[in-house]
Amino acid sequence: MRSLRLSLTAMAAALVLAGCAGMGNVKPQAHALRPAELAAGQAIAAAADPAAGWPREEWWKAFGDPQLDRLMAAALADNPTLKVAQARVRQAEALAGVAHAATLPRVDASASTTRELFASHGSAPAAIAGSWQWYNAATLTGSYDLDVWGRQRDLLAAAVDETHVAAAEAQMARLALQTAIVRDYIQLWYRHALQDSVADSLAQRQRILEIARKRHQAGLTGELDVAAIETTLPAGRRQHEEIGASIAVLRHQLAALIGRGPGDGDTIARPAPALLANGARLGLPSVLPAELVGRRPDIAAQRWRVEAAAHDIDAARAAFYPNINIAAFAGLQSFGFSRLLESSARTWGVTPALSLPIFEGGRLRGQLGARTAAYDAAVEQYNATLVQALADVANVVAKIHSTQQQEQLAQRALASARRTETLAEQAYKAGMTDYLGVLQAKLTLLAEQDQVLRVAGERLDNYASLMTALGGGMEIHFP
Repeated sequence: MRSLRLSLTAMAAALVLAGCAGMGNVKPQAHALRPAELAAGQAIAAAADPAAGWPREEWWKAFGDPQLDRLMAAALADNPTLKVAQARVRQAEALAGVAHAATLPRVDASASTTRELFASHGSAPAAIAGSWQWYNAATLTGSYDLDVWGRQRDLLAAAVDETHVAAAEAQMARLALQTAIVRDYIQLWYRHALQDSVADSLAQRQRILEIARKRHQAGLTGELDVAAIETTLPAGRRQHEEIGASIAVLRHQLAALIGRGPGDGDTIARPAPALLANGARLGLPSVLPAELVGRRPDIAAQRWRVEAAAHDIDAARAAFYPNINIAAFAGLQSFGFSRLLESSARTWGVTPALSLPIFEGGRLRGQLGARTAAYDAAVEQYNATLVQALADVANVVAKIHSTQQQEQLAQRALASARRTETLAEQAYKAGMTDYLGVLQAKLTLLAEQDQVLRVAGERLDNYASLMTALGGGMEIHFP
């Protein structure tokens, strides 16, 4: 009983001395924003549509193009960048396993044998002094950190949070890959359609040139008019060639995104997105921005990073307090082999250990300050990501609204150009004008069709941008 009281007294004194290692006034300064604190704005509020919903995981299937589905499946299976992100998830999980091991008891076994000449006048017993002997030992050692203040548990929690960070970053890489493929695919569709339009324009210009030459031969027009038309043909052919080169580049880019060589890009056929014909609902979920935190992988990654930094602070604080470890060993020791397995060779012991910081030159306070600063940085990065995410949604909404207006104007201009072409053909058939006027009207119609085509491409790109801004079908649940 007396020894127990002495032990308790010693531990109480140790706890008092631990106060010498003070934390000072080190504490976090940053505060995480709540989504409700950010004003969504009238544009987002006006675009809210209860029927719109959040993106589904395979949001690109709304384009209704089987070839795009095949490219996406290949990319998700073979893209090297995505595999790097997945490897980082496995690495984080392995490190979390290491942190978990620190919270469990540890048992080690060792065995050794030594051939030694013991000194005649050393510390060896007289029976073996001055002779060669075998010294043999076999020991089983166990230790356990009681983790009274939860330091190891906090480190484990931080490591688990880092696995969530890695998983969210892998989802970020996945969404970035999906978006890149869809946008390149849309551009490939647009370039094919634009190339057709340029080819039609060249054919029309060639017909105008032939008519101008005939008129010049008949003395009805000057050579300058013919030269002016001829000048436009090389520029049109150059544009046609540039578009062809951009089509090849886009095919190569798509092949690289799916983890294949350029030759696989040559087999990519002309895209045919059904979304262009069917249209798509481009409204926003009415719960924005409240649920955006759990939908955007970049926000989720920053949120988990804040959680990990908070646990790091707790672990740094726990380092200021005493730590208690218990170690025990049991084994066999003997000189020579004949008595190694006898009961007299047994040895065992228990070692409770108490460690505490008293005067450590500010090391622990510096560690706490570093962890606190890292937490503040993580919080502010989370705030910045949240603000930017809401801005991304607002920007997409503005583009969608603008594209809708442009589409209406483009359709009106196209209708006007078609009416002009019809009138020009009627005038030509009535003998009121020559065919040159008809061809000029057709060129104007082609130009307006190009504008409608451009707006249609923007509408497709807006859909991809909206799916990306809303998180691409990801859903995260935080504790």
